[in-house]
Amino acid sequence: MAGRLFAVVGPSGAGKDTLMAAVSQRRPDLHLVRRVITRPSDAGGEEFDGVTEAEFLRMRDAGGFAIWWQAHGLCYGIPAGIDAVLAEGRDVVFNGSRGVLRAAAQRYPGLVVLHVTASVPTLAARLSARGRESAADIARRLDRASYALPGGLDIRTIHNDGTLAAAVDQMLGALQPESV
Repeated sequence: MAGRLFAVVGPSGAGKDTLMAAVSQRRPDLHLVRRVITRPSDAGGEEFDGVTEAEFLRMRDAGGFAIWWQAHGLCYGIPAGIDAVLAEGRDVVFNGSRGVLRAAAQRYPGLVVLHVTASVPTLAARLSARGRESAADIARRLDRASYALPGGLDIRTIHNDGTLAAAVDQMLGALQPESV
């Protein structure tokens, strides 16, 4: 039996990485993808593999990514190794982008989208607290927070305005197979 692929998406500051890390503590069987990103490895935030743009393009051209996209002036890649993990029957979770969901669903027809969201005041407070963006950058990120997700996908929403424990419970519920 093949594993299932979950794309975690949502606005900056919604708590995607925090939730993924907390959920993996409760579900160690999940395979959390370590993204490849064209930024320095010591840039902070999530754990990722930092590469130069030239390295990224070489990896992409050699078939090294199952899914890749560009956003915020950076390139992001999900390593092609997820195919082997899925073939082993393990569920795979990756931090994705709303803009790549349609292409990801074409390659992985059973894709489930976990849409992590929070109110604008919560997003603003979290973005400010992490100290990585200017006020203008935060304003731009908040403007993009309400972008719609593409239709026709299996989308499960997790509201992350309350406690981490409550959001983790929501995400764990969303990871369960649908009953028939």
